[in-house]
Amino acid sequence: MYPIKIKRIYEAPEPEDGYRMLVDRLWPRGLKKEVAALDEWNKDIVPSTELRKWFGHKPENFERFSELYKIELAAKGDELKRVFALAETQNLTLLYAAKSTTINHARVLLEVLNSL
Repeated sequence: MYPIKIKRIYEAPEPEDGYRMLVDRLWPRGLKKEVAALDEWNKDIVPSTELRKWFGHKPENFERFSELYKIELAAKGDELKRVFALAETQNLTLLYAAKSTTINHARVLLEVLNSL
């Protein structure tokens, strides 16, 4: 098993990233697609639009957001297993655009993947 990590998409790609998967519903502002060096843009395991808008990246909403997002992810078992399986053969980096490195959906997704 290779490590799964998360990283802001605005950070430079590195060979250690391995398979680079964007896990945001919207394309990151100001970023050209060729600079992103993506292997995949996965919109299937991102928070719903309604949940994302409600969260608004407000620290006071993060705990409840995490609970609700985990409920949404529970319905995406096959896709989560597919993503997890990628890490069986290579490094996997989940990329996100949020400014906060501690309060974002990618952290929740990583926690769920690591619990499979």
